[in-house]
Amino acid sequence: MKQLAIISILIFSKILTGQNLVINHSFEIHNECPWHIGTFASSVPDWSTPNMGSTDFFSSCAENKNTGIKNYNGYQKPKSGDAYAGIYVYTDKNYREYVQGKLSKRLVKGKKYKMTFYISLADKSSYALKDIQVLITEERLKPCYASNRCEKAIKPSKATKEKFKMYSNSENIYFSNKESWMLYSFEFIADGYENYFSIGNFYRNSKTKKQQVLSTSTLFFSYYYIDNVSIESVEKKEMKPIKEKIEEPEIKVNEVYTFKNVLFDFDKSELLDVSKGELNQLYKHLKENKDLKVKIFGHTDNVGLEARNKELSKQRAKAVVDYLISQGLDVSRIQFIGFGSSKPISDNDTDEGRQLNRRVEFKLTDS
Repeated sequence: MKQLAIISILIFSKILTGQNLVINHSFEIHNECPWHIGTFASSVPDWSTPNMGSTDFFSSCAENKNTGIKNYNGYQKPKSGDAYAGIYVYTDKNYREYVQGKLSKRLVKGKKYKMTFYISLADKSSYALKDIQVLITEERLKPCYASNRCEKAIKPSKATKEKFKMYSNSENIYFSNKESWMLYSFEFIADGYENYFSIGNFYRNSKTKKQQVLSTSTLFFSYYYIDNVSIESVEKKEMKPIKEKIEEPEIKVNEVYTFKNVLFDFDKSELLDVSKGELNQLYKHLKENKDLKVKIFGHTDNVGLEARNKELSKQRAKAVVDYLISQGLDVSRIQFIGFGSSKPISDNDTDEGRQLNRRVEFKLTDS
C-alpha cells in the first residue's frame, strides 16, 4: 500500500502550533454552574476580578434563565465549548467590570507574543465601544487595592505599585457585532515581568469613545461577552519544508485513526475550511488505492441530550462523507456512523477530556 502523506502533514502542523499560556482560556473548567448573575470570580478557577464589579459567568449548564447561553442581556453561542464571560464596559457613574486571567508562566523578556480573544456585543447594549483594553501586570490586582475605587474604572497607576503596561486592539474599530464574535488581537514584545492580565475599559465615561446602536433596553450601557483568550509566542522557527523526504508511517487497513483538523463550530455540522486540507489528503490516498473503502465515525462528548448528540455526530460524519463524494469518491466506497457520546476515549469531567471525545474518525477497509 502507498503511504499516506496526511500523517506527516499533521505532525508538521503540530510543531508549528504555539502553546497558549492562558490558564482555563475558554472558562470551560468551573467550580459550579452559574446559579446567579455575578458569579464569575467564585465559579471560574484561575480567573478573578481586579475590582469589585460583579462580572458574569454564562454556561449552557445553567438552570437559571439569566445565566445561560440565553441570558439577561441577550443570546450568544459560545465561540467554542459551552461557556463564556460577560462584562459591563460602560455605564452611568463609571461603573466597570473586568476579567483578570493568569498565565501558566512568566513571559520571556525580548520575546514576541500575540494576544487574541473574541468579543460580542450583547443584544441589549446601547453602545458599541472602541475603548476595550488589556492591562498586563506583574502582580495580581486585588479589589479596592490602595486608592483603586472598588467598582469604578481602574486607574492602573493607582491599582498597582509593580510593573504594568496597557495594550489595545491592532485595528481602530468599534466592536459593534451582536450576531457573531469579533476577533481582538495585538502583538507585543515582553519585558519579562508579565504574569497576569485584565480585560475591560480602563477609561472614565468622559474619555470613552462610544457609538450608539439599536437596543430594546431603556437603559444606556455597553456590555460584552468574552471567550477564547490566548497569549502565544510568535517567534519564527526554522522548519524543514514539507516537500523534503520524510519517513512516513503507513496507514494500516482496519485500524481507526482520528482526524486532527476536521473541526466544526459549536453545535454545528458544517465543515470548516481548515478541515478540507486533511480530507483532500485522504481522498488522494483513496483515489490512488481503488481497492480500498473507508468508514467515517462521528463522536461527541456527553454534554446535552444523548438523542441530540447522536444526531449531531451522525450529521458531522455525513458532512465528511458528502465532501469526499463531492471530490469524486464513489458513494459505494464510503459509509458513516454516528455514535453520539457512547464511545468516549477520555473522561467527560474536564474540558480536555471532552475535547478528546468530540472527534471524527476514519477506518480503511479492503472489502
